[in-house]
Amino acid sequence: MARLEGKTAFITGGGSGLGEAICLRLAEEGARIAVADISPDKANAVAAAIVDAGGRAVAIELDVTDENQWKPAIALAVQDLGPVDVLVNNAGVAILASVEDTSLADWRKILSVNLDGVFLGTKFAIDALKQHGGGSIINMASIRSRVGDPNSIAYDASKGGVEALTRSAALHCANHGYDIRINSLHPAYVLTDMFKGATAHLPNADAILEQVKAAHPIGRLGKAREVADAVLYLASNESSFVTGSALFVDGGFTAQ
Repeated sequence: MARLEGKTAFITGGGSGLGEAICLRLAEEGARIAVADISPDKANAVAAAIVDAGGRAVAIELDVTDENQWKPAIALAVQDLGPVDVLVNNAGVAILASVEDTSLADWRKILSVNLDGVFLGTKFAIDALKQHGGGSIINMASIRSRVGDPNSIAYDASKGGVEALTRSAALHCANHGYDIRINSLHPAYVLTDMFKGATAHLPNADAILEQVKAAHPIGRLGKAREVADAVLYLASNESSFVTGSALFVDGGFTAQ
């Protein structure tokens, strides 16, 4: 399969969880992969796995909240892999807490990574993509942009912001004739390290997991590869008429 042959994809948070699955899936389809992560060890491990499988990849240390790191990170990807065609703003964090229990420090931490990071990634990706004819930007949102949870106020707010940001940026690029498509992707619950970490401290973590499974009409949690397949569609030319859209991969969660 070579649906992304000749393309370079830059994935933030690529060292674990959904980001790792996205890196591996796009590499399977021929893309050269820039694995960007705040943890260089994790990024190196994923990049090494791609190279061992016969692909091309480079590991890039990146804190998505630091504006000064973005241009050098993209420049390194271009230097090693060629012009970037696809950027996936996947890096994210979660803290489970209600509006009354969330501190301002935690609120700012979540918004900084999940929303500021996506803003910066989109801004700098547009600058890079428009220099060589366009491409695709995929912003990782969540079902929580549309369906609230009383115990994830900051996370919900950040993902709602990602969806709105995506629409605005997509229209900006279309109006300027950049040939850059920007879409948001909205997974339901996937059993990643982030999900486990957000619930591990809770005394009823096992019961919560069963409740979350039952909330999906399809009867199970999502798989990382299923989300990665949706990213692949938005990254490929198959979605050439899709921009400013929100794609839900949620087992029927938001249909209820």
